[in-house]
Amino acid sequence: MARDDTRPGPAPVPDEAEESVPFETADIYGAYPRLPDDQIARLAQHGRRRAVDAGDVLIREGERCETFYVVLSGSIAVVEGHGTPDERLLRVHGPRRFIGELGLLHGQVAFYTALVRDPGEVLALSMEQLRDLVNRDSVLGDVVLRACLGRRALLVGQGAGFRIIGSRYSPDTRRLREFAARNRLPHRWIDLETDEEAEELLRRFGVGPEETPLVIWRDTTLLRNPSNAELARLMGLPSLPAGNHHGDLLIVGSGPAGLAAAVNAASEGLDTTVVEAMASGGQAATSSRIENLLGFPSGISGAELTERAVLQADKFGARISVPAEAARLEPRDGHYAVRIADGGEITARTVVLATGARYRRLLVPGIERLEGTSVHYSATLYEAQQCRTDPVAVVGGGNSAGQAVLFLAGYAPQVYLLVRGPSLEAHMSRYLIDQVERHPRVRVLLHTEVTEALGDKVLEAVAVVDNRTGENRHLAVRALFVFTGAEPHTEWLSGALALDARGFVLTGAEAQAGSVPELWQSQGRDCLTLETSLPGVFAAGDVRSGSVKRVASAVGEGAMSIHLVHRYLGHTAAPGGTDSSPHTRRKESAWLA
Repeated sequence: MARDDTRPGPAPVPDEAEESVPFETADIYGAYPRLPDDQIARLAQHGRRRAVDAGDVLIREGERCETFYVVLSGSIAVVEGHGTPDERLLRVHGPRRFIGELGLLHGQVAFYTALVRDPGEVLALSMEQLRDLVNRDSVLGDVVLRACLGRRALLVGQGAGFRIIGSRYSPDTRRLREFAARNRLPHRWIDLETDEEAEELLRRFGVGPEETPLVIWRDTTLLRNPSNAELARLMGLPSLPAGNHHGDLLIVGSGPAGLAAAVNAASEGLDTTVVEAMASGGQAATSSRIENLLGFPSGISGAELTERAVLQADKFGARISVPAEAARLEPRDGHYAVRIADGGEITARTVVLATGARYRRLLVPGIERLEGTSVHYSATLYEAQQCRTDPVAVVGGGNSAGQAVLFLAGYAPQVYLLVRGPSLEAHMSRYLIDQVERHPRVRVLLHTEVTEALGDKVLEAVAVVDNRTGENRHLAVRALFVFTGAEPHTEWLSGALALDARGFVLTGAEAQAGSVPELWQSQGRDCLTLETSLPGVFAAGDVRSGSVKRVASAVGEGAMSIHLVHRYLGHTAAPGGTDSSPHTRRKESAWLA
């Protein structure tokens, strides 16, 4: 909805809808670049020119887009709800612009319709042609990726996409909202209690409040309380392969450790499958900015880091399925079988466990009924947009809490950081401490613990106590963000392999010590560094006992785990025989590095 810029090239197509918002506001993520002559010339060598007339539909909302379009002349309108009473203009693309956002790269359905507004000419490339080109042109690939990431962020901010109608008190409403938010799916929540639109939509579709939550898509598709998997299929998220897939490696979890393992394994020719219960990126994907990761001097958002890693893994042929929750692990005929919670099974020669950890729930009176409405365990754009007028509080003293505070301070007028300990130095990086302490909207309260959440339908205040003096008081805040401690996702592994007292996976010498001696004697070797008490099953990242809870460490362990997978596969290959895994085969079939 921003105005076309005035960089060199054909004059932008004027449009009154675009004039209402300054260009700088919408193009903050580089979402709408103009391609220079040399990049258009390279694209033209692979694609075909095509004349288009006013009204021609190039991309249709709800359908997968398999063509990449560059506007050579004329203009293309991007609209939501095309042909319905709620049709809304999102953007007009003029010459040198291209059509598409993140769903184009992931093979998801389109969240908009692209139709010709002014007749002209476009350049059309198949996705395979585009992948082949950008695989050899990193500059063009980076331009396309950054634009697609930025456009997805703008779609989210505009409330485009499907609608969720449900009560803020409904656990299923909270579940659907969390799944959509964590997977960065453009959507809008319509509160059954407070939004007047909810009643009109229920009447239009002939359903009662007791049948909510509902998912409405394009005013033609209605799902009554769908599972996460049903919503994922509707939006085109990748699903598990049919049947019992047999591969070299199964990675359980797609946070930084899992994605690093996937990139390294697939690039080295291992047949690699990744299953993820909720959303790629893990807790890191909810970070507004990661500034201490090597190679990103200006920082990078967790969402962008995740999307780049997912596309890189896809480039080398790794298969990532969301949602697919692992429910059981068992050895079987020299392989490992992992049962998926909602049906299906995957068998692989090796397994990397990278399920990460989740923030521990804050167990104080009054908090449970407010979780998902005004008590949150992540700080993303969805939550921040609800905090523009009211003060909020963040609980925690680590890096995640510090990043959340700085992000929320860009929206809320006042952010309280509640820290149980005497200082921030114990668990927070120095660069974050400096920024937190300097920010005019942030107030740090040390020696402070939450004792109660106050409010009926929404949070009205939190009761806190000074753990030195015993003084009690209330802080008038309308949202509470909790980043305290971590619990591993290992309930499904209980009894299958060795865990420490807190449920984290033991590896290396500790895992071997917890195993029967005969197991490793039969292997003729000691347990490898990241190997668990099951030979050929490895753990990397936050789920591993003793790991450093940092993104860079998780990435390093994910990469290291693949080195150890190769050692294990080499050790178990028959002497003088040929390893059935094509370790040296490369799958550089497509996409952005």
